Amino acid sequence: MARTPSNMLPLGTKAPDFSLLDTVSDAVLNLNKLKGKKGTVILFICNHCPFVIHVNPKLVAIANTYKSQGINFIAISSNDVENYPQDSPEKMKIHAVTEGYPFPYLYDETQSVAKAYNAACTPDLYLFNEDLELAYRGQLDDSRPGNGIPVSGKDLQYAIDCLISGKENNETQKPSIGCNIKWKV
Repeated sequence: MARTPSNMLPLGTKAPDFSLLDTVSDAVLNLNKLKGKKGTVILFICNHCPFVIHVNPKLVAIANTYKSQGINFIAISSNDVENYPQDSPEKMKIHAVTEGYPFPYLYDETQSVAKAYNAACTPDLYLFNEDLELAYRGQLDDSRPGNGIPVSGKDLQYAIDCLISGKENNETQKPSIGCNIKWKV
């Protein structure tokens, strides 16, 4: 299993806009319509990555916790489905329903959105403030498949709590580690 770190975009970077197919509702959704009142978490994930599978229940729990506090979550899969058919839009829909995703699961067919965000791995996490300026990028927590550390979501949750309360996040932001995005050749 590859261990690819996320690229650390500069804090303050403006979220690139996008309109993508939501595999659950079959509607094309736009970032500006999906963004949260206080903040937006954008997750680059996929169906088959063991790193994503490892954290899925915690991502769902965190999204459910913060939704009522003005933080919206948006999941995006940018993998090459020709070579990784398990990440196809049809299977994304099944996966989202099975996992109980309380957020849209968008398909980035051209991979242009992943490139615009400089996403590198799954999961790759970005937290933007109400003005869609990057406030946090990096890992969910220190847990990885097989390392024995329980999944807590502490790094992302701390960043969200700081954003909501207007407190500066002085914690070190560590890159996420996961499978590389499966780029088209």
